[in-house]
Amino acid sequence: MEAPKFCFLQAFLFLFFLLGGSAQKSPSRIFGEYIGAEFKNVKFSDVPINPNVQFHFILSFTIDYDSSASPSPTNGIFNVFWDSGNLSPSQVSSIKSQHSNVKVAVSLGGDSVRNKPVNFSPSSIDSWVSNAVSSLTAIIKQYNLDGIDIDYEHFNSDPNTFSECIGRLIKTLKSNGVIKFASIAPYDDPQVQSHYKALWNKYGNLIDYVNFQFYAYDKGTSVSQFMGYFNTQSRNYNGGKVLVSFITDGSDKGLSPEGGFFNASQKLKRENKLYGIFVYSADDSKANGFRYEKQAQALLASP
Repeated sequence: MEAPKFCFLQAFLFLFFLLGGSAQKSPSRIFGEYIGAEFKNVKFSDVPINPNVQFHFILSFTIDYDSSASPSPTNGIFNVFWDSGNLSPSQVSSIKSQHSNVKVAVSLGGDSVRNKPVNFSPSSIDSWVSNAVSSLTAIIKQYNLDGIDIDYEHFNSDPNTFSECIGRLIKTLKSNGVIKFASIAPYDDPQVQSHYKALWNKYGNLIDYVNFQFYAYDKGTSVSQFMGYFNTQSRNYNGGKVLVSFITDGSDKGLSPEGGFFNASQKLKRENKLYGIFVYSADDSKANGFRYEKQAQALLASP
């Protein structure tokens, strides 16, 4: 009596996967959204979340600077500089409990603080790593976060020092079970690339995603130029999951959503190269009702 039941189960499973069962429909691409840098009262719950993508909110930013009127570097002691009033620990827990596909990360560094450039300025590798591990572990646990993103854009250090500091930080946080994933956010500038490529060459096996700032390219970038840029950066970060990106601050830098970004993304998807899309940022997108976030997630979630 058991044999026919077993055969029926085999046949059912075969048809289930052949016709597109749940295992095939599970989300396999990342949608990332930077949030909180501009203090425009945006909340996690404001942002539309498609259940069929892996959704990463990226809090912007935590910085190893003090919180004085004229902030100074603190050698790896990180402080919260995002809109923590609207993006609090309880709100992180709430959005994650409501959406099983949501994870929340925090981005380190950024471009500026109080209109001053944020410089990566370690006193020494060992002291910076020790301070960073301690201070970030406290923040990550307080906010129930899942990952970190590295977005330093200015440097008072050589590429090797940056590589060792960030690489050891990621390695320690992962080894301690504090984070599940890590990303980097370079853009096409010689100094920036020299630092991030040094990090990638030595610690790339620890870095899960490359949130490349394609919106840092010139306004009016064409689809063909964008495809060339993507291929170049895929070679620079060989073996990495390079995510494509656009910005919603109205500058239309890079390849904008209206200028062909989704055509390029669809082409990458057909070529099986579209690992994900990220947006900078929710703070700016709130004004247009997150129109392009909806479109990007729909593209990622489509067959």
